[in-house]
Amino acid sequence: MREALRAGVAIYNDGHFHAAHDAWEDRWLDLESGTDDERLLHGLIQFTAAVYHAHERNWEGATGLAGSAGEYLAPLPEGYRGIDLPQVRRYLAVLAADPEVVDRRPPVRLVHEGTTPRLEDLDVGETAIAAGILAEEFGYDRAPVEAAIEYARTDLEAGRTDSRFVSLLFAFVREDDRRATVHRRLADHVDRRRAREGDVDGLF
Repeated sequence: MREALRAGVAIYNDGHFHAAHDAWEDRWLDLESGTDDERLLHGLIQFTAAVYHAHERNWEGATGLAGSAGEYLAPLPEGYRGIDLPQVRRYLAVLAADPEVVDRRPPVRLVHEGTTPRLEDLDVGETAIAAGILAEEFGYDRAPVEAAIEYARTDLEAGRTDSRFVSLLFAFVREDDRRATVHRRLADHVDRRRAREGDVDGLF
C-alpha cells in the first residue's frame, strides 16, 4: 500500500494530475467498500481528478468531484496513512466553491509522512510503479518498461546493485526532457538481455 500511495503522490506533485490515480486504482478496486483504506484511495482518486478537470476548465466536473472527494475523506483521521488530510480537505473546499482558483495559483501539493515527495525522491519499488504509469500516460510502449522492471527486480534479488535496468528506470521516471531517449535505450537493453538469455537457453 505504501509504495503505491507514495508513487501516486509523487506523480501528482510533479504535475501529472491525470496519471496519479493510476497508482491507486487497482488497489482501490480490490478493497471492501467503506473501509478506511477504500475511502482514502477513493477520495484521493477523486481529488486528483478534480484538479485535472479544473485545469481542463471543466468547472462542473471539478466542483462535483471536489465535493465527493471531500465526503470520502471527511471521516478519516488527520494523518491517515501518512497523508496530511486537513490540507487536502481545505483545498477541496476551495476548489468546490471556486474551481477557477487553478488559474490564480498552483494546486496544493500532497504531503506524505511530513514531506512533499516528487518523482526524484522515489525509491526503486516506488519508481517501478511510476515507470509503468508514466509510460502509459505519455504514449510509450509499456512492454519494454514492464520487462525492465522485472529485470531490475531480478538483478536486485541477485545482489546486483549496479543494475543498468535500475538506473534506466530512475532516468525514465525522473528526466522529462530525456524520457524518449531513455525509453529507446531501455528497450535496447531489454532486447540484449533477452538475446543473452536465449543464447544460454540454447546451450541446454
